[in-house]
Amino acid sequence: MAESYKVGRVTVRRAIEELVQQGYLTKRQGKGTFVNAPKLKRKIRQKDDVQSFSDACRVNGMEPGACVISRKILPADSTEAQFFGVPVGTDLICVERVRTADGVPVMLENNIYVYEDNAYLSTAPLSNQSIFEFVRNRTGRTPAFTDPCTLEIACASPEVARLLAVPVGEPLFYMEAFFFDEQRRPFIIGRQRIVGSRYVFDI
Repeated sequence: MAESYKVGRVTVRRAIEELVQQGYLTKRQGKGTFVNAPKLKRKIRQKDDVQSFSDACRVNGMEPGACVISRKILPADSTEAQFFGVPVGTDLICVERVRTADGVPVMLENNIYVYEDNAYLSTAPLSNQSIFEFVRNRTGRTPAFTDPCTLEIACASPEVARLLAVPVGEPLFYMEAFFFDEQRRPFIIGRQRIVGSRYVFDI
């Protein structure tokens, strides 16, 4: 009986380790083993097609959500001014939101537009909806492709960790994308901090 019990424990331990390696479980020292939430899979076609976060959620059978954190009017720096084709210091509006999938925080997004063309975003109802869809319905413009689009690793600051419900210092994907509309006009800059354990890129 003792030998059978020992073998059973080894088998269970091995199964747990395999599930951890496959990303289904997470082991936290001193706390236990936890089941990971399903990951959101999102395609990233950088040159000719853009999939919004809301669309990606729906494809994955998840409910998209959005909570507005802040709306700020900021002066364009040299990189932003060059992209938008405006003078340095031109007013831009930055809408910061936490995006959720089935209620779980997945990313902190900052979408940046030229304020003069998009002043309505300062008061628009942007909770729990796609900002891309809202702007398209208002202006007829939509992101068609990105150039450039970069991805790197950044650590969660205390404030970002609080908003995304992750530990301080957790590695996050940091994506910066410069979007053009269908007429190839500069349209929006997106800067996103993404929880890697809750997200999969399909490139």
